[in-house]
Amino acid sequence: MANEQHLRSRRRDGNAVPTGSAPRTVVLASTVGTTLEFYDFIVYGTVAALAFNKLFFPAAAAGVGTLLALSTFAVGFLARPAGAALFGHLGDKIGRRRTLMLTLTTMGAATVLIGLLPTYGTIGFWAPLLLVVLRVLQGAAVGGEWGGAVLLIGEHAGAGRRGRATSFAQLGSPVGLLLANGVVLGMVALAGKEGFQEWGWRVPFLLSFVLIVTGVVLRRQVEESPVFRQLQAEQTMAKSPVAETFRRHWKRLLVAIGVTVVSFGGYYVFTTVALAYLALRGVPSSYGLYGTVMGAAASVPVILASGALSDRFGRRPMYAVSTILMGLWAFAFFPLAGTGSPGGVITAIAVGIVVWGVLYGAQGAFLPELFPSRVRYTGASLAYQVTGALGGLVPVVSLSLLEGFGTAFAIAAFVAVTAVISLGALGTAPETAHLDSSELEAGQ
Repeated sequence: MANEQHLRSRRRDGNAVPTGSAPRTVVLASTVGTTLEFYDFIVYGTVAALAFNKLFFPAAAAGVGTLLALSTFAVGFLARPAGAALFGHLGDKIGRRRTLMLTLTTMGAATVLIGLLPTYGTIGFWAPLLLVVLRVLQGAAVGGEWGGAVLLIGEHAGAGRRGRATSFAQLGSPVGLLLANGVVLGMVALAGKEGFQEWGWRVPFLLSFVLIVTGVVLRRQVEESPVFRQLQAEQTMAKSPVAETFRRHWKRLLVAIGVTVVSFGGYYVFTTVALAYLALRGVPSSYGLYGTVMGAAASVPVILASGALSDRFGRRPMYAVSTILMGLWAFAFFPLAGTGSPGGVITAIAVGIVVWGVLYGAQGAFLPELFPSRVRYTGASLAYQVTGALGGLVPVVSLSLLEGFGTAFAIAAFVAVTAVISLGALGTAPETAHLDSSELEAGQ
């Protein structure tokens, strides 16, 4: 078959060991899929920060309404571990490819329905209630998307190439962010502030229909990973992947959760919290959106370079450099953003996203490598999404810190604490960059 022409494998101790590059169709389908998933998920956070306080919580005071709107943003994150467990189980039982089709269609349906949802002024309290339900579906779908996408690429790629290969799937986050904020920025410019509040906010959600159809068509052309096919052939799949992960690999799960803490802590401060912070200070929303778009664009080559460098120098060095820089940049971030000037705001946000990209480029290979193939979808997904659930609380925690202490320094200190946690976990994590499939299995 076409994909297998690009894949060379050998057997060592009964394990298939991919030694070639991941097929281009696999890389393209996974990258497009994660981009669409992150577009859907991120566009919600952007619109929530800009408009949902008035559309779905009009009875609340300005600050309280914003807090409630961002709380619905957090609900999606709380659903992500449940999605990771559900889709991780399916991914380790029925395959990576089939499960990814489910996550993509679930996300698409929920996003389009949000764009069609009546507001509080039309149906009252049912509007925020239905919004929360659809946000939960979004969160569950994202909970199963990331792990499957990086696995499908990584399990096709050979040792010494997984970092570079999976970094393409990691582009889903910045490119999805770029698309989401670019579309929102375009709608704000096209419809104006009042038009955006009335109808323009719906367009970014409705556009998801076209994007999801594209993703489904691409994924239908992709074959299952050779690693999972061998598990099927040898009938060595886990009977209960979630239970086995918690029972036999809980230490690795804790390490994987720990190293990702700063990724979500810093990322959402530099993006979602930044937009809300600027709105509360009366700074034009376009400044924050421009900074986000520029930072996302600049992070694309950084992520690709980081993934490739992690194959050469290791996953841990890339993580360490990014973690330290994120912790330090947080203290420069708010003084720059607080100036309210276009240059200060754009620089603060863009640099923060680029620094985060160094870590993210290596993450797609690193987390799955910590788990054996029979529970790899479950383990990697749970680690990423448990931390993601905590990351969803970052906007609420950050604004609460700002309200309680009266200074953004408290938020910067919070980011620094997440950096310390990640560095501590990284110190206990093994280096996995140069191990082939059989060596990864032996190290579990």
